[in-house]
Amino acid sequence: MEKFNLEGQAAVVTGGAGLLGKQFCRTLAEAGAGVLVADVNENVARLVAKEISAAGYRAVGFGVDVTNPVSTQAMADAAVKSFGRLDILVCSAAMDPKFDQEHAGQHRSAFEDYPLDAWKQALDVNLTGMFLSAQAAVKPMLAQNHGVIINICSTYGLVGPDQRLYERPGQPLQYKPVFYSVTKAGVLGLTRYLATYYAGKNIRANALTPGGVYNQHDELFTRNYSFRTVLGRMANVDEMNGALLFLASDASSYMTGSNLVVDGGWTAW
Repeated sequence: MEKFNLEGQAAVVTGGAGLLGKQFCRTLAEAGAGVLVADVNENVARLVAKEISAAGYRAVGFGVDVTNPVSTQAMADAAVKSFGRLDILVCSAAMDPKFDQEHAGQHRSAFEDYPLDAWKQALDVNLTGMFLSAQAAVKPMLAQNHGVIINICSTYGLVGPDQRLYERPGQPLQYKPVFYSVTKAGVLGLTRYLATYYAGKNIRANALTPGGVYNQHDELFTRNYSFRTVLGRMANVDEMNGALLFLASDASSYMTGSNLVVDGGWTAW
C-alpha cells in the first residue's frame, strides 16, 4: 500500500471545483499530498479547499483561467510557494456539455449550424488549457526530476456520441456537440506527446477516461445510458477516485502514454 502514499508531494487539480475535480482533490489530499484546488471560480475553489483543510488535510484554493498562460504560470508558482514543489498535475478543467437537470435544453445546435465562436472557445478551454497547464507544471517537475501528469478524457474521445440518448419525445432535438468528441480525442494525442517528449526525465503522462457519472439525470437518460453499459448503470461520483490515485502514485510507476478507461464497459461492446 505504500506505493499509493503521496506524503511529501504536491498536486494541482484544474477544474478542482467541478463534479469530479472535487473528488480528485479530496482523494489526493487523503493520500497525503498538498493540493492546489484550481478553478475558474475562485470562490468555489477556496470553499472546496477549506472543506478539505477542515478535515485535517492540506489544500489551498486558487482562481485560474487555463486559457491564459500568465494565469497558468501563476497557478504553478502558487503550488510551489504553498507546498515547496509540484509533483502531480490533474487537468480536469473542461467545457463539458452536460445533460443533467441543471443543463436541460441547452444543446440544440445541429452540427451544420454549430457556432464557430463556441467551437473556438471549447478548443481554448479543453485543449489549449491542458497545453498551457502542462507547460507551466513541467518546469518545477523538471527541476526536481519527478512529475506526473493526468489528463481527463472521455469515452466520447474514443467513440462517437450516441445522439439517441439525448432525444426526448415531443421536444426539439438535442445533441452532444462536435467540440466535445474532437477535443477529448485531442487529449489523448497530447498525453502521448508529453509521455514521449519527456522520456528519460522521470515525468509520466497518462489519461483517465471516465464513463458517464450520475448527477441527478432524468429517469429516461439514466435508463438509456445504463442500458448501453456492460455493468448496467452510470458511475457513482466517487468511482474514478481509485483510478486517479493509481495514476498519480508510484502504483503506476511503469505506466506512461496510456489511457485508463473506467466506463462500466461502455466501449467494450
